[in-house]
Amino acid sequence: MKSQGGISYSNAAVAATPKHLLRFAVDQRYDDYTSVDHAVWRFIMRQNIFFLKEYAHKVYFQGLLNTGISFERIPRIQEMNDILAKIGWGAVAVDGFIPPAAFMEFQAYKVLVIACDMRQIHHIEYTPAPDIVHEAAGHAPIIVDREYSKYLQRFGEVGAKAMSSKKDFELYQAIRHLSILKERPNADPKEVEEATKLVEHRQKTLGEPSEMALLSRLHWWTVEYGLIGTLENPKIYGAGLLSSIGESVSCLEPAVKKIPYSIDAENYAFDITTKQPQLFVCRDFQHLKDVLEEFASKMAFKIGGLEGINKAIECKNTASCDVERRIHCVDGVGDLFHRWLETRNRFADR
Repeated sequence: MKSQGGISYSNAAVAATPKHLLRFAVDQRYDDYTSVDHAVWRFIMRQNIFFLKEYAHKVYFQGLLNTGISFERIPRIQEMNDILAKIGWGAVAVDGFIPPAAFMEFQAYKVLVIACDMRQIHHIEYTPAPDIVHEAAGHAPIIVDREYSKYLQRFGEVGAKAMSSKKDFELYQAIRHLSILKERPNADPKEVEEATKLVEHRQKTLGEPSEMALLSRLHWWTVEYGLIGTLENPKIYGAGLLSSIGESVSCLEPAVKKIPYSIDAENYAFDITTKQPQLFVCRDFQHLKDVLEEFASKMAFKIGGLEGINKAIECKNTASCDVERRIHCVDGVGDLFHRWLETRNRFADR
């Protein structure tokens, strides 16, 4: 069985992915791509290659060859899976944005999620919605680098354990809706304006950001919009920049502030619908892993104890706890464990 329902079971990484994640997979519907879609793909690839040969990270072009990305036509997911399998990765087609927790868990299983829509011709420089240019020509080529591949998988492992809140999910829904509207032909400007205001409102009322919100920022400023090298001469490796004709050029201009990458990037929120006012520059891919582990060290699943449980309570979301003797308790970890740990700590102090 090579493929079923858009899922390439012949790829080991995809075949090992849990069913609760594979429910997000959809069929690519390759025959639905029009001649205009393929022409847009060719134009973007040729323009990007012309510019990026000087400004992209050196692994990008080797990655295009290794992952089977054609310059002449939109790639088939099955073709990509056959080649990604050689470096231990896989890919599934999905419908636009999926929940951040699911996205992270796919990464942990070394599976790229590829939104298979094709941007409209008037969004040829940049699309606010994920599309196959962004996913296939942006994300896939960089993972041929072993260090970066390890970073991406580890990010998924850490992200799958991050505490998220109800407000995080509400913001995700608002962003997904706005991105769909902006990419829709003949979208009602009033509807777009209302959706934009809703995203802005949910961003402003997010409150204290959860672990997932903070981790999503690190993901954005590295995997999506990362630069590498020196502040004076950075190279592009972030998929959002590699797949954007317009922003891959403008991002290197002096008007875009370049900041040395550190855990402080967690304090910088982002807007997916516009160009970024600042970007972060890492020294190398090991630098990314170091910052990720620094962040992970202060997460609830690492800290544990009363502080870890308090983080779970604050998120007001389903959580799980591993306690002594490996008793596994799901959900209601609130007052009961709170009181239990307080009592335990009092006895420990005697």
